[in-house]
Amino acid sequence: MKILIVPGLTMPAVDEALIDRILAAAGAGSEVAIADSPGEAIEAIEDAEVLLGQINPTLFARARRLRWVHAITAGADAYLFDAMRESDVALSGDKGLVGSHLAEHSFGLLLAINRRLARAFADGPSSWEHRVEYRREEWELEGLTMGIVGFGGTGRAIARRAAAFGMRVIAVDRDPVPPSPEVPDVWSSERLDDLLRESDVVASGLPLTPETRAIFGERAFALMKPTAVLVNVTRGELVDGEALARAVRSGQIAGAGLDVAPVEPLPAEHPLWTTPNVVMTPHTAGASQLRVGRNMDRFVRNLAHFRAGEPLEGAIDKTKGY
Repeated sequence: MKILIVPGLTMPAVDEALIDRILAAAGAGSEVAIADSPGEAIEAIEDAEVLLGQINPTLFARARRLRWVHAITAGADAYLFDAMRESDVALSGDKGLVGSHLAEHSFGLLLAINRRLARAFADGPSSWEHRVEYRREEWELEGLTMGIVGFGGTGRAIARRAAAFGMRVIAVDRDPVPPSPEVPDVWSSERLDDLLRESDVVASGLPLTPETRAIFGERAFALMKPTAVLVNVTRGELVDGEALARAVRSGQIAGAGLDVAPVEPLPAEHPLWTTPNVVMTPHTAGASQLRVGRNMDRFVRNLAHFRAGEPLEGAIDKTKGY
């Protein structure tokens, strides 16, 4: 078996210990190639059976023996170009393994809004002049409702943290997913409107698919409470950025915490940059010192599954897009 590794942002380097583990799991006669440039990847992909890392249409067109791609990014949308989606090549990744740090980041953004942390940081030394103002504007999460749209790994991790803050948690999902201790009844996607109306915080756990693109737009904001906050750390294209800026500026909703933007990098002239009560970070929620290790452990286990013809952990349904 020939395995090609294409490093990327979430896995910038591969050490010898990992290569040894991969070779042991792949079996006798296997080999590993590491492509440190697009040119090296183009050359090595031709006879690779397994690819660990990122793939694009150009690489895929050169692949003659490829049977399985294991992604190093949680979102599958970048991998699902037409040729890949329509092929028999299996796709897996770290789906379900990134929820903990995405959930932490979600609450970092939320606390920056409801505890006025972002305002205090921005005001710096002059923050003491606004101390009374901050205190009047701050609010507590205890007893409020967290509504989670998409109850996969990220949604479940957000739910655990919301419950720890004393919040009531509700969730919707398009699939009949199992409940959790925090969410004993996961609603179907037909009840999204109910969730939007009831929630004090709306958090996204969604992947990007044709159905979810711009799902948080004018209609969604019109249903939300004027005191509600939107938090999105999954995919920026889920949100209509201009509609969000208008909704917050007009008081239709109270604010938003975003790690991802509809266009990245978000242009400096975009209204979200100057909309009060919108807090943004530059797509950094996916970072964790544990992320690569978790995914590589899964990849090594999946090599054994692949050889045995067994289902892969973190498998992506290419029809659904997640």
